[in-house]
Amino acid sequence: MEDIPLVLCRSMQPGDANISGNVHGGTILKMIEEAGMIVGTRHCNVGGSDEGGSLCVLARVERTDFLLPMYVGELAHLVAKVTFCSSHSVEVKVKVYAENVLTGARRMTNSATLWYVPLKSKGVVADVPSMVLPSGENDAAGRERYERQKKERREINEVSPCLRHEPHTVGYAQSTLIHLVGVQDCGLQGIATGGFTMKLMDEVAGICAVRHCHTNVVTASMDATNFHRSINKGNILHFRSRPIFTSNKSLMIQVVVLVEREAVNPSSVFCACTAFFTYVSLDSQKKTIPVPTLKLTTPSDHERFEEGKLRYEMQKKQANVAGPSP
Repeated sequence: MEDIPLVLCRSMQPGDANISGNVHGGTILKMIEEAGMIVGTRHCNVGGSDEGGSLCVLARVERTDFLLPMYVGELAHLVAKVTFCSSHSVEVKVKVYAENVLTGARRMTNSATLWYVPLKSKGVVADVPSMVLPSGENDAAGRERYERQKKERREINEVSPCLRHEPHTVGYAQSTLIHLVGVQDCGLQGIATGGFTMKLMDEVAGICAVRHCHTNVVTASMDATNFHRSINKGNILHFRSRPIFTSNKSLMIQVVVLVEREAVNPSSVFCACTAFFTYVSLDSQKKTIPVPTLKLTTPSDHERFEEGKLRYEMQKKQANVAGPSP
């Protein structure tokens, strides 16, 4: 049987807004992850089990596009659907719509593709039930997406400490946030949710973007987001960001999340999550303007810049193939 899409609705409140008055990108990411987790968990527990159910945890965000802003007072509609299953992972696509409750008008503001892994109560990866794809969809295409994301899920080296350097260099803009994981940040198993983690990743990437551009900036996309290890209540998180590539009107930022499992034991530090964010710079009229060119001062800067350039060109190629959103 084909899975039934999940629809979640929530009214946007003043506490959801960023300093510009729009709904914070991190808030939207958190809602997207929650919708994906629910629909993925439902699929993985279809029919029930005598051994207890499994809970889907976020393994990767393939890409999230911020198409239009959402405003306080609007009603957010999230439509989540399972689109592919491997033996131990689930691909979920989520679309977000904003509704003006006074006029009834709707517009699509976000789209995202996420991958989840089902875990049993002791952290054991569970088997994923098979699914029937809708007529016209190609299982081979889903398998290709699965193999590609599996290949890209690799750890990235730690970001160097933040130091003050010449403006528009990597060292000048790189930023760090530190956060102690509390109960409110965790899901049912005492593990920090992917939505919480992505919200702070978006925040530290935004700080980095502002430092580089010295203008108002907005998130254009987040892609290649990999969750390597789980984050637990009581862990200390270090969110580190650095600019790696600039085009004429976009800035690519790499974010790494390091975890201190025990504050007194430095050897317990590990990399839990990595991601790439793309930002655009806006003028006072909220029109896109050129981004300052990133100054490269070390061989590592040049190497990461070329990697970012390849990723940027691939994104443009995929966007041209996909065409405009309906």
